[in-house]
Amino acid sequence: MTARSALPGPHTPTLGLGGRTALVTGAAGGIGRACALRLAAAGAKVRAVDRDATGLDTLAEESRGLAGALEPQVLDLTDLDAAELAAAGTDVLVNNAGLQLVCPLEEFPPDVFHTVLTVMLEAPFRLMRGALPHMYGQGWGRIVNISSVHGLRASAFKSAYVAAKHGLEGLSKTAALEGAPHGVTSNCVNPAYVRTPLVERQIADQARAHGIPEERVLSEVMLRDSAVKRLIEPEEVAEAVAYLCGPAASFVTGTSLVLDGGWTAH
Repeated sequence: MTARSALPGPHTPTLGLGGRTALVTGAAGGIGRACALRLAAAGAKVRAVDRDATGLDTLAEESRGLAGALEPQVLDLTDLDAAELAAAGTDVLVNNAGLQLVCPLEEFPPDVFHTVLTVMLEAPFRLMRGALPHMYGQGWGRIVNISSVHGLRASAFKSAYVAAKHGLEGLSKTAALEGAPHGVTSNCVNPAYVRTPLVERQIADQARAHGIPEERVLSEVMLRDSAVKRLIEPEEVAEAVAYLCGPAASFVTGTSLVLDGGWTAH
């Protein structure tokens, strides 16, 4: 069953994000899009960062009428200096951008491995580095890192992605320990497979790597270890992000909020 939109309704608790500035990476689609819209609906001014200019234009149109403003910013996160500068003055940082290649380790292209680690681990470090002085100065900040069940468990043929997500878990915990005296929390959100273009593009690669037809990938690979046999919706992930930014989560830091349908219960 497809989940309904998780954008705020009349009974959604306030997040108190009016006057706050949020930065969301990978905001042009999927989880990033849902997070940008959710935080804007909560009143934040959202810097929507992505290298997809067309997708950002569409997002800006979708955000019209929400309580907060949305500012598209075209940025390639492999430009690490630019990423750090973009995070200056940020109250809420959502590190979401990612990429994936499904390939046996011995055949994995070294340049792709390097790019995945740059975008998904080094760029979050640089974004935190750019955001923390402002957060520390005001005594409040929220860092939410979109990790994955693959930040907690490994899967074959995903060496770069798994390495990056495991590294992001450690980086997030370090930021939590350092940020706590300054009123800054840092947490991971760990979904299983989300209904996004990134996941949809994996199906052919998964079929090739596992030697099965594409129509069997969803049931035999993606949902094999999940007790809940469906993909999670981007809006569900965005709602978890919103919770971690709200007042009810002020004591939650250095942890991983797992949305895996029971995967890690095994």
